[in-house]
Amino acid sequence: MAKVLKSNVSNEVVELSGIGPVILSTSNKWSRLTIRVRPFKGIEVCIPHGTAPMHVAQFMKTNSDWMKRALTKIKSKEQELTIFDENTLFSTRTFSLRIESAQRDDVNLKFSNGMLHVHYPLHMNVKTSSIQSAIRHGIVEALRIEAKKYLPERLKELAFKHSFKFKQVFIKNLKSRWGSCSSVNNINLNLHLMRLPDHLIDYVILHELCHTREKNHGSGFWNLMNHVTNGRAVNLENEMKQYRTVIY
Repeated sequence: MAKVLKSNVSNEVVELSGIGPVILSTSNKWSRLTIRVRPFKGIEVCIPHGTAPMHVAQFMKTNSDWMKRALTKIKSKEQELTIFDENTLFSTRTFSLRIESAQRDDVNLKFSNGMLHVHYPLHMNVKTSSIQSAIRHGIVEALRIEAKKYLPERLKELAFKHSFKFKQVFIKNLKSRWGSCSSVNNINLNLHLMRLPDHLIDYVILHELCHTREKNHGSGFWNLMNHVTNGRAVNLENEMKQYRTVIY
């Protein structure tokens, strides 16, 4: 039997035997019963409004083994994630991170003069999941501002230099890729590119520009990549493997 720990209009947290806390989120935006598992946020069961409680209970019972396995994996993933604190060194092309405790009741983030300032409550541990989530959110938003200023212009410069044509550019918070090029030559660029050295930012941009002519990764594509990178495509591709698209 699940024991209710806390609840409000749309959410409640239940304690499941062998699993621990599970968030039950009820909303009109869910079209079917689903389960989400995220680092530092745990397990969430997404419930469409109007779903009978007995169906929710049966759904969780049926998927209990899967939730246990998923929770084990996500706990392992959490161990890989960077814990941001006062000693963390984090910087991009134009800003650095500074974390400090302060006499306050909430987390405050301020982006100014090339610095992302994070102030968290003095009485709280900086490793608390809510503070870590706030810091990551602040970093992403600062990266978004930086990326929108830099990436579209750099894309135009490289496209002009190498005689490429594209339609539109979109800056996104992508989870698994640095960029993409659509069939109609719209280019998506990951805002996390701003964490890379300049020459690798250029490499990813050139990669997507080459896809405006060569839609796959065949020999024609790599010949073109070698041409625009002065024969350094393989070396640059190997160097890219040192970086991940998510913040660890």
